Amino acid sequence: MSNGPEIDRETPLVFIVNAASGSENADVKRTAIETALQAAGRRGELLFARPTELHATARVAAGRARAARGAVVAVGGDGTINAVAQAAHAEGCAMGVVPQGTFNYFARTHGIPTDPAAAVQALANASPQPVQVGSVNGTVFLVNASLGLYPALLEDREAWKSRFGRSRLVALGSGLATLMREHRQLRLRIDAGGAARSVKTPTLFVGNNRLQLEQVGLPHASGIEAGRIAAVMLKPIGNLAMFWLLLRGAFGSLGEADDVESFAFQRMGVTPSGHGGRRIKVAFDGEIAWMRAPLQFEVAAQPLWLLKPADAVAAQGDAR
Repeated sequence: MSNGPEIDRETPLVFIVNAASGSENADVKRTAIETALQAAGRRGELLFARPTELHATARVAAGRARAARGAVVAVGGDGTINAVAQAAHAEGCAMGVVPQGTFNYFARTHGIPTDPAAAVQALANASPQPVQVGSVNGTVFLVNASLGLYPALLEDREAWKSRFGRSRLVALGSGLATLMREHRQLRLRIDAGGAARSVKTPTLFVGNNRLQLEQVGLPHASGIEAGRIAAVMLKPIGNLAMFWLLLRGAFGSLGEADDVESFAFQRMGVTPSGHGGRRIKVAFDGEIAWMRAPLQFEVAAQPLWLLKPADAVAAQGDAR
């Protein structure tokens, strides 16, 4: 593995902020970030971008940061963090995170404070550390990627959030409503570890986050972030059985269910029946895109260089 990018602490950090929430909220975020930077003795530049501009803004900022030995910092939820990660990973520049999502699995896994002011201040003594990322057809994901039922869950969750606000209770309610509908079964050809087989499932979920998998009680969590990612598939089941699986996940015992299959892998090919060369809807880190089949899920060859707080790096070293 190559050495990480060098960081010049005199170079301002470039913060990329999702501007979808409006100008008043933008002013609040600007003040909070600038206050935290001043307290930490660092300089920063804030770039506000609409959702449709996030990827382009992130690419330009990551190129500048790489050339100036700086870093880009994502301020927002899963979608904003993924957009910045795509650019930082492609450029090989360092990336920081100020999480503002609902669950914040990525930040919590890597010891980044979920309080925005504390996260900004933690950047002052953070250093670039290699972090494993997954990839589906060349698109990077940090936490998970999926097809079938899970993208439908995400679409419904966003609709509920726009009506009722962002909270875990809203996310749970939207999930229940989605699961009570009828869903088409996917017919997939899975090729992993040199063996190919055909399966029928309402959803295929691929996880790259140990904390998320541990929380629902899946058995392959310990191998995640160590050169492998995990696939999770459900057997064809009815709505009532789906509801019970949701409860099992909430209580951390999903891996004990007979209707759930999971396995760890480094590289896996997936060909949906009738989709050869056609596009299929794929969700990754809360975002949804159409991708051309077959799909190739794998551990990305190069890591993401994440700015981790000094205490998180020390704790990681002690754990080893």
